[in-house]
Amino acid sequence: MSVKNGQDLTDSEQDLARICSSTGQAPWEDTKKVPKSSTPTRKPKSPKPEHAVTIAVSSRVLFNMEKEQQIYEQRGMEEYIRYQVEHEMEPFRPGPAFSFVKALEAVNERLRELYAESEELFDVVLITNNHAYVGLRLINTINHHELFIERFCMTGGNSPIGYLKAYHTNLYLSADPSKVREALEEGIAAATMFTREKITEVSETQLRVAFDGDAVLFSDESERIFKAHGLDKFFEHEKAHENKPLDHGPLKGFLEALGKLQKKFYAKGQRMNCPIRTYLVTARSAASSGTRAIKTLRSWGLEIDEALFLAGAPKGPMLEKIRPHIFFDDQMFHVEGAAELGTVACHVPYGIAQRVPQKHTTGDQETPK
Repeated sequence: MSVKNGQDLTDSEQDLARICSSTGQAPWEDTKKVPKSSTPTRKPKSPKPEHAVTIAVSSRVLFNMEKEQQIYEQRGMEEYIRYQVEHEMEPFRPGPAFSFVKALEAVNERLRELYAESEELFDVVLITNNHAYVGLRLINTINHHELFIERFCMTGGNSPIGYLKAYHTNLYLSADPSKVREALEEGIAAATMFTREKITEVSETQLRVAFDGDAVLFSDESERIFKAHGLDKFFEHEKAHENKPLDHGPLKGFLEALGKLQKKFYAKGQRMNCPIRTYLVTARSAASSGTRAIKTLRSWGLEIDEALFLAGAPKGPMLEKIRPHIFFDDQMFHVEGAAELGTVACHVPYGIAQRVPQKHTTGDQETPK
């Protein structure tokens, strides 16, 4: 797994002005290629943002742009822009979020079959701080892969985080951990994605989303007890508070949005044929600390289709069996272990685990994650 997390490109107006003045023409005008229109003519109508479940993805997680990033870092902005324009008819290869986005579209297709006029659908927004002049290659790539992405936000070097609430964003995915932290501070569900070296095939008809528990769906309250006082005190705390729901974590709202769409299928008698399936994959043990987790979800009125309490066992092998399109965890130890086995694992930089080193345990011991 590549964990290269350089900042997203900052393509400012001053850079573009300097290029134009030095060459006497705009950098995209020196290419000999004359692009043909790649815009498809028939697409479904986009839902209104206030009705949709909005997924904002950066260009570097939707597509593999590592080569272009290297050009920017090693040769500078002018060569980066020139390269993009010269290759604007060459589509990018899929990135780590690509299969997830395709699965969202598959769910939308099923929803439209059941509710022809409903706007309660997934809506994908491409968020990038590239300049709009460089966006043509992204548009061509989206059309090449037949993705349904109509909403773009290209901020010309500025941070796009301020636009996320205006788009009613339910989840933001980026390759830049600083932007992910910025989004979390704004109260928006967010995670850092990494380019994978190993690719596992995933379902094309059922969206599968897996969540860690503490500091992802739930607050880091219990994790704080474990970090400060150890495993025995953690068990005592969970037993004493098993009837007190945990506070919500950063991705609780996204699970809630998934559950809302699931219920639309249940209402049509398709519970067992639902194209959305959710998983709780936690290092908590079922007998010692699982009760509070389940009761918390129940108190929220939320369902998890499958709950895996691993009692400290590695998560990677179980995720390899599940084959989720996306898995969220707040600890890089679990993210890296899952990614090594081919899972698209995302880091949620939230809670006490970001400030206290990971405690690794062996044998029958566990962490509460």
